[in-house]
Amino acid sequence: MSGSIPPDSGEQEVPLPDPTGLSILPDADEQNWGSQLRSAVRTVKGLSEKLFLSTEELAGATAAERAGLPISITPYYLSLCDAHDPNCPIRKQVVPHALEGRTVPGDLRDPLGEETHEVAPELIQRYPDRALLLVTDRCAVYCRFCTRSRIVGSGGGPRSELRLMPAFEYLRTHPEIRDVIVSGGDPLAMSTNRIVRILQALRLIPSIETIRIATRMPVALPQRITHELVQALKPFHPIWIMTHFNHPKELTAVARESLRRLVDAGFPVMNHTVLLRGVNDDSAVLTELFRGLVRERTKPYYLLQTDPVRGTGHLRTPLDTGLRIMGELQGRLSGIALPKFIVDTPGGLGKVPVHPNYIVSRGNGVTRFRTHRGEEVDYFDPPE
Repeated sequence: MSGSIPPDSGEQEVPLPDPTGLSILPDADEQNWGSQLRSAVRTVKGLSEKLFLSTEELAGATAAERAGLPISITPYYLSLCDAHDPNCPIRKQVVPHALEGRTVPGDLRDPLGEETHEVAPELIQRYPDRALLLVTDRCAVYCRFCTRSRIVGSGGGPRSELRLMPAFEYLRTHPEIRDVIVSGGDPLAMSTNRIVRILQALRLIPSIETIRIATRMPVALPQRITHELVQALKPFHPIWIMTHFNHPKELTAVARESLRRLVDAGFPVMNHTVLLRGVNDDSAVLTELFRGLVRERTKPYYLLQTDPVRGTGHLRTPLDTGLRIMGELQGRLSGIALPKFIVDTPGGLGKVPVHPNYIVSRGNGVTRFRTHRGEEVDYFDPPE
């Protein structure tokens, strides 16, 4: 089993005719995940060759290329973008915008207080029974709303086993930690051998019961979910895959196949959707997404209010938007397709579920509810 980035296949893809003169289709072999990573667009010039950039996008991309959160978009994910529409929901997630340079009230460099809660190098503990292990700063795609924009793509790459040793030692000496989330960056952007060595080290700690892998590879580079990868990870069950679909356009045939491959191999797959202005802040869009995920046996787990990361104010929605959408979804989706609406509170104080208020009044053992249909009904408590 080889865990290195696979070499180029040597086959040349024949592009389809494109009347615009732009090369929209990937230049790299779609089935070769290593080639996709190497061919990711990382420059203003590369973006301009694939998309008609708006003035705001060009300014944002130029600023990103010089400093801050870098650009990286796989040929596969770039092929999902509308080349002509700056409001394309896929494009808005990954193409920089001039408004990233604007600071608005509430913006934070480290919104989840991860630096404050770092208990060992690359290990963050915000809850008594679980910890977050950051194993790389690299991703296949750098989302413009990334909560770790302060560190991802910073050049360090995968963390060495030597650097991670204090984190493993901390986990060994704190048996109250039963659940470890392996994140980054994206762990699955690393070689298979490196991932396996990290999982081996975690499984040598008896108190760790479950491992979660946080990855956007099924979305941004589903070719990475190979048979080799799945077979290499299976010995370390129970492993849960936490993925990150934000729009139904991301549920392509190859993305669906990657989810089926994971589930068929015994990996429960849970999805985090980030609520983004102009991308998915619409109940019809989210209904289509969540139903599509459930068809692939992937549980819509969280609908996350966008973290107040500095430079993301143009992508965040008011809290009332999420509450309204959840109220509309309540009567439209079954329970297995309905996520929790979550605010990860600033400063690392923890996740808080937020619900529409269905209670009209309470008193004398009688609670009046308003249903999703707008009807009111009384519920009576039993007598003492």
